[in-house]
Amino acid sequence: MDPPPILTSSDSAATSSAGEERHAEIKWDEIGFGIVSTDFMYVMKCSKGEDFGDGSLIPYGNIELPPSAGILNYGQGVLEGLKAYRTKDGSIVLFRPEENARRIKIGAERMCMPSPSVEQFVHAIKKTVIANKRWVPPFGQGSLYIRPLLLGTGSVLGLSPSPQYMLLIYTTPVKSYHKGPLNLVIKDELYRAISGPGGTGGIKSITNYSPAYKALNEAREEGFSDILYLDAATGKFIEEVTGCNIFVVKGNSITTPEAVGTILPGITRKSIIDIAIDLGYQVEERGVPVEELLQADEVFCTGTAVVINPVFSVTYNKTKAKYKTGPGTVSSKLYQTLTGIQTGLVQDKRGWTLQLD
Repeated sequence: MDPPPILTSSDSAATSSAGEERHAEIKWDEIGFGIVSTDFMYVMKCSKGEDFGDGSLIPYGNIELPPSAGILNYGQGVLEGLKAYRTKDGSIVLFRPEENARRIKIGAERMCMPSPSVEQFVHAIKKTVIANKRWVPPFGQGSLYIRPLLLGTGSVLGLSPSPQYMLLIYTTPVKSYHKGPLNLVIKDELYRAISGPGGTGGIKSITNYSPAYKALNEAREEGFSDILYLDAATGKFIEEVTGCNIFVVKGNSITTPEAVGTILPGITRKSIIDIAIDLGYQVEERGVPVEELLQADEVFCTGTAVVINPVFSVTYNKTKAKYKTGPGTVSSKLYQTLTGIQTGLVQDKRGWTLQLD
């Protein structure tokens, strides 16, 4: 169950088409997870009942919306998040962008919105990254976070879908969302999604996130990194951390809550399941009781922003469980393999990466 070998530059099949490239004048070692204004953003529009047409690159900046826009009045919008990476030889790659394209279509359908085709979405992502390639951090110093937004921009007053829509894509260079292992707390009086099918917990609706601010602020004031939520139906099973999926390790077994209804089908989550199976671990997707979590050997979170983040402790009522972190852990092996694939250090046998010209 050791991770795959690291490729040397002579082993890598990737070749850089960028040549000598001018990077943005920025102190890469000082970036965190925040907004750095880049050069361009991508805009694509359509009206209700029509298909998205060709989009275009425009300078990064503010956008103009009517005060009666559907996104402003009723929150009709979905978002995505993915990254571009610089490999050791200077190439730029995307990681599974077609998965984000499919997921935004599912979210758009749930929110009564048109969406671009998978091909249109991936093309738009590629154009946006290439236009901002000088903002892709050097190898090993971060990544370019890509934020697609699908917004209801037309005017509405009554409760109905917007008549016009816009896909907007912007970028910013980042490092990982969290610094170091997490200290989580379970608040069993707070829930992030309604139980069962039909809600929006399983999509990236824009309205899913701000309701968590109050609870998250309270948890941070108490000294915790984030909140681990339980299911709303019984309060017995773990679901998600505020913005990422969670995995529980016991011996050779890795368990994660099944991504149905209330739980977002994370693309990093999906990739980690495949990598773990390839490394010889037994992976289960099912309900995970709190008691099982508290008795685990390791716990870690996954997501585009957090990548793979180990959990040091989980506090539930008066119980504080602590877990293994650091070199040699399961999460460390999975992190090494995933980030190796994303940056060209580990052979991409599944065709997950897309190199940009």
